[in-house]
Amino acid sequence: MAVNVHQFVRWKQEGRAIAVLTAWDYTSARIVEQAGADIVLVGDSLAMTVLGYETTLPLTLEEMLHHTKAVQRGAKQSLIVADLPFLSYQVSLPQAMASAGRALKEGGAQAVKLEGGHAAMAQTIQALVQAGIPVMGHVGLTPQSVNQFGGFRQQGKSPAEAERILQEAIAVEQAGAFSLVLEHIPSALAAKISQTLTIPTIGIGAGAHCDGQVLVTADVLGLSDWQPPFAKSYANLRQQAVSAAQQFCQEVRDRQFPVSG
Repeated sequence: MAVNVHQFVRWKQEGRAIAVLTAWDYTSARIVEQAGADIVLVGDSLAMTVLGYETTLPLTLEEMLHHTKAVQRGAKQSLIVADLPFLSYQVSLPQAMASAGRALKEGGAQAVKLEGGHAAMAQTIQALVQAGIPVMGHVGLTPQSVNQFGGFRQQGKSPAEAERILQEAIAVEQAGAFSLVLEHIPSALAAKISQTLTIPTIGIGAGAHCDGQVLVTADVLGLSDWQPPFAKSYANLRQQAVSAAQQFCQEVRDRQFPVSG
């Protein structure tokens, strides 16, 4: 049975951890779904891992829709959540509605993810939910604000920052989000937020007390040029791929491939 947004609060109540992985095309979607991911996130991290940008900021809505369509063709049972790129939802509520609507209508996603939990963003989340668009929130280190933060630094270390992030998390839940990503915040703060909210929290660099965890699949597979300190590689496919390609090139030059018949 396909995963839907109504299952996540029950899973939190049952203590069932939620596994989330990213995907960017048909093949990666097939892999992570077959691996058992509950949510397949078409994350704007693909700006760096797939398209070669230095941050997520250059990614366009058209690029995100292109990749979401491919992921949708590969994942049929997991819940597909599409990130909305920078400045595709912050300018105005009508813009946010149009962008999120396209993610569902054209991209085939079942939900969208937005960064931030301030008052204006909470209003946007509420409007999208009221329009029938499920929303995943995202607070803590929000990569689309990397220039404001001065880099990909841990957030919520001071009491004032921690309180701000807690209040943003509460606002996101009250606005109607079905889940909330907590990125790169202290474990104690993530635990407090997870205990406070009734919707599940999905951690990334936020410790073990969240209701689920997400990682960038390119990091999990060992494909990335660089990965954050809180990520974990479960394989080194990059080196295996380079070695395989090197062997092919060498066999071609040595006239060993293809085998003459």
